[in-house]
Amino acid sequence: MRLSKVLMDGGSSLNILYIYTLETMGIPWACLQASLFPFYGILPDWKGAYHAVLGCPAYAEFMAVSNYTYLKLKLTGPNRVIIVSSSFEQAYASSREHFDLATTAANSAELSQLRTTTA
Repeated sequence: MRLSKVLMDGGSSLNILYIYTLETMGIPWACLQASLFPFYGILPDWKGAYHAVLGCPAYAEFMAVSNYTYLKLKLTGPNRVIIVSSSFEQAYASSREHFDLATTAANSAELSQLRTTTA
């Protein structure tokens, strides 16, 4: 499977692989293991704008180095350095889609809260 929309978030300490991505990759649920660390504020059925979000643990595991200016990610491979590239158009489209999803979720949460407080 080609993961064309992966957010490399060097400031995050959490790696996220969405259920849709997991199922599309054909990884059975039985392969999942419980985490030793609790997660707070995670929506289990959230369909994000990305296939995955990789944070500091992924950077450390793959010894990755990112360059946000040129939208490049370099990591060590078996024979040479692997360079992952993106385009500014794709980055903008993904950011816009993520913004729209987050706005919709925030608005629906605020709307339900307003309904509860006014009822």
